Amino acid sequence: MNLKNNERIDDLGINDLKIIQNTEYFCFGTDSVLLSNFITSNSSKNIILDLCSGGGVIPIIISAKYKYSKIFAVELQDEMFDLLVRNVELNNLKDKISILQGNIIDFNSIRQNIIKETGSGNVNIITINPPYKPKGNGIGNEHNVKYIARHEEMCNLEDIFLTSSKLLEYKGKLYLVHKPERIVDLLAIARKYDLEAKRIRYVYPRVDTKPSIVLIEYIKGGGNETLMLPPLIEYNEDGSYTDEIYKIYGMEKKNEE
Repeated sequence: MNLKNNERIDDLGINDLKIIQNTEYFCFGTDSVLLSNFITSNSSKNIILDLCSGGGVIPIIISAKYKYSKIFAVELQDEMFDLLVRNVELNNLKDKISILQGNIIDFNSIRQNIIKETGSGNVNIITINPPYKPKGNGIGNEHNVKYIARHEEMCNLEDIFLTSSKLLEYKGKLYLVHKPERIVDLLAIARKYDLEAKRIRYVYPRVDTKPSIVLIEYIKGGGNETLMLPPLIEYNEDGSYTDEIYKIYGMEKKNEE
């Protein structure tokens, strides 16, 4: 496949899957990989919807790890949507991943596209790695690809939870990764839309640092009991990956001297 300026192909480390990334845009990070490994999907009937898909790393990883019927990926920005299209083609996943261009706030449009392909508007699982930073926080403008990927210019938490609640079936699950400092909003706003946090896991770069991200599983119409999972530590004191990170990334642990 021909690459454009500033593009490279990265190996995802699973089933020979690869992804094209543009270094001038927003490249995926640990948060997307950890979110992809946080979800559960055990039914071949599940319809999975990934919002704010970017170049498609989350739906592509999901396609190799879980049972499902169809995956839908939604991306707004032209530049990232182009990468999403080419990444699905690169991995021969066009029959498994359907791609939609648009803003996630247009939930009726998303539902109609899902109905066209599946005959039903029911969504069992939604995943999202959304913009983390509040609108206006930082230097940039609404036409900057990286700025929009990081800031709540085109959608905010209210939009995310409203759309998820509208599209998920009863007892459907939403999986989200975000910044720990937003935890109060992540719980309070979700509850407004009948999405109850059921599993929460904080991710720490090292055991002696504060958490860098939080992974949350919500259930639509779920009860009020929440399970706090053990913390996930990324690095040992010597800078090497922890055993769990090696396992998540599908890497072989280096032999110690």
